[in-house]
Amino acid sequence: MQNNISRYSHSILITGANGFVGKPLCEELLRQGQVVRASMRLGRRDNVPVGNIETVSIDVLDGATDWTEALAGINVVVHLAARVHVVKDNSLDLLDELRKVNVEGAWNLALQAAEAGVRRFIFISSIKVNGEGTLPGRPYTAEDRPAPVDPYGISKFEAEDALLRLAYETGMEVVIIRPPLVYGPGVKANFHSMMHWLLKGIPLPLGAIHNKRSFVALDNLVDLIITCIDHPAAANQTFLAGDGEDMSTTELLLRLGKALDMPVKLVPVPIWMLRAGAALLGRQYMSQRLCNSLQVDISKTCELLGWHPPVSVDDALKKTAADFLQR
Repeated sequence: MQNNISRYSHSILITGANGFVGKPLCEELLRQGQVVRASMRLGRRDNVPVGNIETVSIDVLDGATDWTEALAGINVVVHLAARVHVVKDNSLDLLDELRKVNVEGAWNLALQAAEAGVRRFIFISSIKVNGEGTLPGRPYTAEDRPAPVDPYGISKFEAEDALLRLAYETGMEVVIIRPPLVYGPGVKANFHSMMHWLLKGIPLPLGAIHNKRSFVALDNLVDLIITCIDHPAAANQTFLAGDGEDMSTTELLLRLGKALDMPVKLVPVPIWMLRAGAALLGRQYMSQRLCNSLQVDISKTCELLGWHPPVSVDDALKKTAADFLQR
């Protein structure tokens, strides 16, 4: 980590503190001597951050949650907790359920934070607010008009809008960070599956994909969040996160295989065949993620904050792979 908060000490509330991003964020802040309070769902005591940390339990994260105890003495909130999936097929039901946590829950927390005298509220959003894909040479920027497509992206955009209005009305500073896919030790979902395939030596039909996708290493995202805790230029701004280096799916697999010290078996199947096969299997979403581009321009983040991703892609992949091999 390159960043250290040095101007003064903070009392920081982290929601979703035992999550993929929350746990390492808490531990890095503790290492830097900050006072951290970790908020976790009631009954979810797994993956608790290591160190001298105060914890509070929240039963339900929605528009009625009482945050009085959690916010006492706090001057910065980092809101990581969110709902990504619900067990319902109807898209309207899905959006309604996501709104309860991601919009109403975030706004309720921020309102109570403002009333409690919190100085800055950092909201971890998603690149899905920008959309689901980019054209060649046209990466998303923080100033682009939001164009969310899926219910999760829509809920995050609505939360951003509500929080910025609240900042205007109350004077509490709001900082929004939109990361693309985050990878690092403990990563799950598709990134974990790719490492599993590579470790098994399974030939993959992904050797001819020339898209460009942006990612952000867990360490880089944590460093950016910490930078935003007290940087004066971050107030009421939206930032895109990223490693500053984009890769095709084919390149990612090759570099991930090197990190795992495994030979990579990639078959150069044409993209049109991949898309057709995915459509026959009803997995169009999978081909979109593997074949489409999604690039982010982090120049505003770097220039306004004087920030640069401290960890290289290859070093981050090695750390991710080492953790995967130990599990």
